[in-house]
Amino acid sequence: MGGFKKVRTLGLAVVALTALGGCGGGGFLGFGGGRQPDLETLSAQQIYQRGEVELASRDYDDAAELFGEVERLYPYSEWAKRALIMQAFAFHRDRDYEASRAAAQRYIDFFPADDDAAYAQYIIALSYYDQVDDVGRDQGVTFQALQSLRTVIERYPDTEFARSSILKFDLAFDQLAAKEMEVGRYYLKRGHYLAAVNRFRVVVEDFQTTTQTPEALHRLVESYLSLGLTDEAQTAGAILGHNFRSTEWYEDSYALLTGRGLTPEARGDGWLRRIYRQTIRGEWL
Repeated sequence: MGGFKKVRTLGLAVVALTALGGCGGGGFLGFGGGRQPDLETLSAQQIYQRGEVELASRDYDDAAELFGEVERLYPYSEWAKRALIMQAFAFHRDRDYEASRAAAQRYIDFFPADDDAAYAQYIIALSYYDQVDDVGRDQGVTFQALQSLRTVIERYPDTEFARSSILKFDLAFDQLAAKEMEVGRYYLKRGHYLAAVNRFRVVVEDFQTTTQTPEALHRLVESYLSLGLTDEAQTAGAILGHNFRSTEWYEDSYALLTGRGLTPEARGDGWLRRIYRQTIRGEWL
């Protein structure tokens, strides 16, 4: 849960639950399967602490329900405010991402200036980020994760959540580039060289800072050589050598070019020549 400062310790919550056990009277078979007092007879703090116990025992669904009861029964209390953010967290742990986002967004709407608004925004971002799948699937949720992570970074730049969001943003950004590479390799293997070039170009132009860029440049060398466009192939090789000379991708491209009597050097006036000029001036990467 990171740095969320309002989570009580399990020991404190257990003590509170023990105290609640002394409440007499006819209860109901509630959370955890035991005979429990009616929630209406408990204070906001007592219900909140019961939610913490369920959370600590990883009964996230029950915890979320209890935190929701605090908000329902004591809507204007400080405990309701705390319970709302905790409910968002419990739903997230339960992988109910839609409910988690809804609770976190309510917190932001009700308490936009509160210290924990940053954490609420971070929960929204995590609800998308934790659904990012492997590169073989649709990446729509990755775009949503990037947008939400950017919101955390821009709105709350001095928080620990912004620092964590930057790391996750880079990983999600790399995921999108990897998707482009996957499609490009598919076209390349089937001899659809122009379609492959278009995918690799997206990586070089739009995802320069990702780990996919060296391979994208090498695949451009392969694709352009297959098309007989030697100027473009040599320029891609030159960019690769300038930025990633120590990689296996440069070694492979160098072997391909020299095997045809060519050298990695900037030639022609195409889009790669523009990239090369930016590289030399230090404006690229």
